[in-house]
Amino acid sequence: MSVVPVVFNNTVLRDGHQSLAATRMSTSQIATVAPELDTVGFGALETWGGATIDSGLRFLSEFPFDRLDAVKRLAPKTPHVMLLRGQNIVQYTNFPDDVVEAFVAASARHGMDIFRVFDALNDLRNIETAVKAVKKAGKHAQGVICYTTSPVHTPEMLIDLGTHIEAMGCDSICIKDMAGLLPPHVAFQIVRGLKTRVKIPVVVHTHETAGFGAAAYYAAIEAGVDSVDTSISPFANGTGQPDTWRMLQALSGHPRRPNYDLGKLSHLRDQLTGIYAELAAFTSPKNEVVDNDVLIYQVPGGMLSNFRNQLKEQKMGDRFVEVMREMPYVRECLGWIPLVTPTSQIVGVQAMLNVKFGRWKNFSPEAMKIALGYYGKTPGPINPEVLALAEKLGGKPRFTGRPADMLEPRMPKLRAELAQKGLPADDEHCVIYAMFPQELEKLYKARDGKAAAPAAAPAMAAASPPEVKAPAPAALTIPGTSKKISQLALTIDGRRHEVSVEELA
Repeated sequence: MSVVPVVFNNTVLRDGHQSLAATRMSTSQIATVAPELDTVGFGALETWGGATIDSGLRFLSEFPFDRLDAVKRLAPKTPHVMLLRGQNIVQYTNFPDDVVEAFVAASARHGMDIFRVFDALNDLRNIETAVKAVKKAGKHAQGVICYTTSPVHTPEMLIDLGTHIEAMGCDSICIKDMAGLLPPHVAFQIVRGLKTRVKIPVVVHTHETAGFGAAAYYAAIEAGVDSVDTSISPFANGTGQPDTWRMLQALSGHPRRPNYDLGKLSHLRDQLTGIYAELAAFTSPKNEVVDNDVLIYQVPGGMLSNFRNQLKEQKMGDRFVEVMREMPYVRECLGWIPLVTPTSQIVGVQAMLNVKFGRWKNFSPEAMKIALGYYGKTPGPINPEVLALAEKLGGKPRFTGRPADMLEPRMPKLRAELAQKGLPADDEHCVIYAMFPQELEKLYKARDGKAAAPAAAPAMAAASPPEVKAPAPAALTIPGTSKKISQLALTIDGRRHEVSVEELA
């Protein structure tokens, strides 16, 4: 039987610069390398989703679907893949089904081929609407297993999750190791288990944050994985994906080594080195090295370095170790949730509050929502005392249904609101406005010459000093309550988070 070479997908146009340059690669910079990337023969190019939509609007004055159109024209031959946060789309909260469906349909119309759909809790109910919409659009639905470690996240549990992803109708499965925690032997075990139990292709995605990436890929390839995600230096390694050239060399002599043109890869690296230099304000040497702390705290590398600065702004810089040690405790209390956007930020903020005020003396509403089931079913049980406190403050028992079932359709309202503002009211603008209303309005004001174009944020990358402000109190609480609670605005990984807290008596 012939040996099938493993396929490399390339992430440099999305996760590569998101992980190492604060998602600041512009469409004009992408244009210098996308045509040649399209000729290498990668299985897919990751070009959209994740933070690219937010960052493009906020800092680069780009309408997201315009970028997708442009990149698709620049690289028409290779399939394009995007990262989609299920019911969160590319934001940090749940959206109604009609908004999710409209976003997927619009993305498909503009040329997206593969939708990599994940949920932060691995609650498959939170990806089913998106998966159905992808299939309805005639595109490739890739269901995701968010990899993490805990007493409940055994290889057997994750393999079983993969069988349910296949049963949903997904076309492939991605093991998404967002923090770079996947040891080689576990990669082998999970991939081998999936390959014996499912018929659809299996992909592995990891980061080199802890130095495991290339070795985990090698083990996965030995176990029969169909494809892996690589990037191209200098937008590779460290908090990014393993470098394509290095991965090819690691497979030297291996029967499954793919045959990619090393000359093209070398030329692309030269071009990307120039772009990396142009983005120097958003890069940091701290993101380019192996970080052992990620193995202790399981915090994604970009957030880890950023959180150090966040604590300094809170005058808690000397309590970094205390806060990091508190994160596993908070995570356990909240049902051993994986740490990936938005759960990593939620757990980090609650850990900070616990250290500053005492455990659960300030219960952030987002952490409370997790305890009360508004984000979905947690992998493990909620700590009984924490759940009792959340139910007392929220005034309701834990919700066990699908979170999106609580949400009313929004597309007609969005259309009417945009029309009233004199803005385009097509589906593309409705879905972007649903997630980023202020940013979309600023973009059009800038285009109309009514305001200055959005300026690039100060140098922050993943290790930049975050913004910390104390806005006036506002009424943002758990659904079903009307308590007024104070807010704290934080910027983590270049994204502003308004954290609402109430100090208990």
